[in-house]
Amino acid sequence: MAAGGRRRRPLRYQSLAALVEDSQWPFLFLVSDFSYGADDYDGEGNEEQKGPPEGSETMPYIDESPTMSPQLSARSQSSGDRISPTPPEGLAPGVEAGKGLEMRKLVLSGFLASEEIYINQLEALLLPMKPLKATATTSQPVLTIQQIETIFYKIQDIYEIHKEFYDNLCPKVQQWDSQVTMGHLFQKLASQLGVYKAFVDNYKVALETAEKCSQSNNQFQKISEELKVKGPKDSKDSHTSVTMEALLYKPIDRVTRSTLVLHDLLKHTPVDHPDYPLLQDALRISQNFLSSINEDIDPRRTAVTTPKGETRQLVKDGFLVEVSESSRKLRHVFLFTDVLLCAKLKKTSAGKHQQYDCKWYIPLADLVFPSPEESEASPQVHPFPDHELEDMKMKISALKSEIQKEKANKGQSRAIERLKKKMFENEFLLLLNSPTIPFRIHNRNGKSYLFLLSSDYERSEWREAIQKLQKKDLQAFVLSSVELQVLTGSCFKLRTVHNIPVTSNKDDDESPGLYGFLHVIVHSAKGFKQSANLYCTLEVDSFGYFVSKAKTRVFRDTTEPKWDEEFEIELEGSQSLRILCYEKCYDKTKVNKDNNEIVDKIMGKGQIQLDPQTVETKNWHTDVIEMNGIKVEFSMKFTSRDMSLKRTPSKKQTGVFGVKISVVTKRERSKVPYIVRQCVEEVEKRGIEEVGIYRISGVATDIQALKAVFDANNKDILLMLSDMDINAIAGTLKLYFRELPEPLLTDRLYPAFMEGIALSDPAAKENCMMHLLRSLPDPNLITFLFLLEHLKRVAEKEPINKMSLHNLATVFGPTLLRPSEVESKAHLTSAADIWSHDVMAQVQVLLYYLQHPPISFAELKRNTLYFSTDV
Repeated sequence: MAAGGRRRRPLRYQSLAALVEDSQWPFLFLVSDFSYGADDYDGEGNEEQKGPPEGSETMPYIDESPTMSPQLSARSQSSGDRISPTPPEGLAPGVEAGKGLEMRKLVLSGFLASEEIYINQLEALLLPMKPLKATATTSQPVLTIQQIETIFYKIQDIYEIHKEFYDNLCPKVQQWDSQVTMGHLFQKLASQLGVYKAFVDNYKVALETAEKCSQSNNQFQKISEELKVKGPKDSKDSHTSVTMEALLYKPIDRVTRSTLVLHDLLKHTPVDHPDYPLLQDALRISQNFLSSINEDIDPRRTAVTTPKGETRQLVKDGFLVEVSESSRKLRHVFLFTDVLLCAKLKKTSAGKHQQYDCKWYIPLADLVFPSPEESEASPQVHPFPDHELEDMKMKISALKSEIQKEKANKGQSRAIERLKKKMFENEFLLLLNSPTIPFRIHNRNGKSYLFLLSSDYERSEWREAIQKLQKKDLQAFVLSSVELQVLTGSCFKLRTVHNIPVTSNKDDDESPGLYGFLHVIVHSAKGFKQSANLYCTLEVDSFGYFVSKAKTRVFRDTTEPKWDEEFEIELEGSQSLRILCYEKCYDKTKVNKDNNEIVDKIMGKGQIQLDPQTVETKNWHTDVIEMNGIKVEFSMKFTSRDMSLKRTPSKKQTGVFGVKISVVTKRERSKVPYIVRQCVEEVEKRGIEEVGIYRISGVATDIQALKAVFDANNKDILLMLSDMDINAIAGTLKLYFRELPEPLLTDRLYPAFMEGIALSDPAAKENCMMHLLRSLPDPNLITFLFLLEHLKRVAEKEPINKMSLHNLATVFGPTLLRPSEVESKAHLTSAADIWSHDVMAQVQVLLYYLQHPPISFAELKRNTLYFSTDV
């Protein structure tokens, strides 16, 4: 009781009302923003409250938050101790059990009286609704049905919820018993807050509609300015006049008041009382609901409160591919401080703003990563056929070219949008079907979930983020339907990744990425705490997802590995380079059953943007990337694709690199160049089961050393080959074909190969493609057929080496078949166009021959008589 025997009045109601009058949108506050005690009731439930008596020493605490008004935050400076949103264990300090239960009755009595007033206000709001609906179907309607439904949206539902609550609570309070239970009533009331969410979402539109209708219709203006609200049963005033605008705000204010009451009830309810856990649950649901409303007003507010009363924050989110019921689904996954939520992005009716639909969630306290044994028992992942992925890439590239042509010719925006839509559809399919790296998580209750990622980097990021949060003291919990609705609703505002990661989502002025060859030297690494067997891998993005492109050798038992290894990486619209540092695991029992690879431990990882201005220089650019305390030093430079088309013939006719294939075979008196035969033999001897053979780059310095030995025809070639890393040998073979003065399938026949692969009739295509082979010079044809059979043998080991015919065609196609420099300049405008116009077709040509039954040189030549040799 305040000084002078006068009861202290609740300032906060007066303050909230003042805030509403000063703003176009109501301010709502978390319960934790101000304290509320049972003494704040006047004991009679009167709605009209007065300010504090003079000489009052204490004022309610009001937190200075982003949504707080200057007036209120100034007042807060003299506040007392802040009350935690988490109810205290047991009764408040210094409160005896008897007094606590008596206070509990006072709190409920006051709330019941105010609930009666609230129901009367809702009745007053509903009163004009029926006659307005009746006139809506006449020739002279006051409002249309649509306007009525907008203004009075959900009022009837809210009225029925509170009338039922009041009717059930009233007899319990009037026939008081200290052991009476009513927690279930508050829990049910909290579980129906979804109706309030719908009301709040519509509130602004309801006010705007009511205001417009008042301005255009005098009859409705009179109705809305004087609505009659019944007074309480014991009140002298039978009715009070209130505006419709004021009444429409009451439901929003009511949730705040109900939440404060729950807080007080918990303060005066013993922990062992049956109501305590029910009131605790109802308070948490109400707090989270209020937080979500505050989030609507100011996105800087945090989403929700955890079961422990702590702030729940979004830590990480992104689009992942989930395997569900044997099919792939694109999901937006949200990692909060205590829960992982998997959602589906959906559009509301009439194309309004997007929303999320929760598919499932796991409290982090219940989330576990499966052991190798559990992974083995899980269903295996079936990769999507490579040729279908390549078809998607071809379509995307072709559509990119069409869009560029339309823009260059200033085509219709409708045609461009149609092409963009097609491109998005194909990019979406590629995004959905390309990932193959499994990321499994389990719920302790036994349910398991499987995501597929395109990169070990991503998998490591998600795993580390979850494990870091799990180091805290987390509790298991179950979200109510309202809490889940609120949490899912907050995802849209809190998300950091807004668009599906496909290029068609990018603005026209965004960088298209780099096309060509990135040369990277991985020098050394420092910062390891103990000796280990260490190596690095390099990844670049391609068509929206990341692909591993190179791998250093393993530096054994060291804390400071010095690799100094150079790699040449082909870029396809790439914008980022990732470096991952691993500790090699030689324990063959630790095998990932999904891809049959031994699981090595990631020691660190880092990513840099490939800035064209930085890398497109003739000089090497040296940099250091920091990862988990580890520093890796590397250098890089970039060669554009149009520069790589320039083939410079060797001036020395004694070597093999840069020398015509016919000259080499004649000098060697062989049908296939020695370098090709030796490299193929070595790969088939010890590299045919190497994961990523021909795709993973070899060390450039090793490749250059082999090149020098082959050019010099050194007698130590065989010894050097047997000691050399197999990826360097594979890289030497690719380099040989790339440095031929003209590609293996020749400049002269290139246009005909492009036309032949585009034929739709199978018989016509077969005749044309075989005829083109017969038209090649004999050394080129014999070497091509020799290479063809080798690549088929490599593809037979696809389950182990992960290199399908399609992967091999992607690697070798653009090397064996390229437009001449003159031709490429004649019809292409940009590096991106060079890729999109030709590279996919080059891949398709080689793929055609790889998928063809064995082709015999003798058989081809025998059939030459039946065909013209003119092309």
